[in-house]
Amino acid sequence: MNFPANLYYTKDHEWIQLDGNVATIGITDFAQHELGDIVYIDINTVGKALAAEEVFGTVEAVKTVSDLFLPVTGTVTEVNTLLEKQPELVNTDAYGDGWMVKMTVSNPADVAALMSSEAYAALVG
Repeated sequence: MNFPANLYYTKDHEWIQLDGNVATIGITDFAQHELGDIVYIDINTVGKALAAEEVFGTVEAVKTVSDLFLPVTGTVTEVNTLLEKQPELVNTDAYGDGWMVKMTVSNPADVAALMSSEAYAALVG
């Protein structure tokens, strides 16, 4: 499994990359592997201010639907439109073209409370 060291992780298997107060968020390589073939991403929270751990959308795989949780508080500003026609990008490039949303983070310091790649790797063992 791949857990890039430049990202932060949640217990709910989301990753976040912070650039100033703008964050890019997706699901981890572990999460996409556990879900299997992803067939649909449903995110309709653009423009909404949400708290950390609130649901910002869902990911549908062949056998299940799973909620997506925001790692930190902020406002969703963009959804990855590539996923509308190619949801399988989450399976093939979870940390690249398979990103899900971008958001403006209310307090960038909150990211420090998330897991490092080493801590996340230990969690999923």
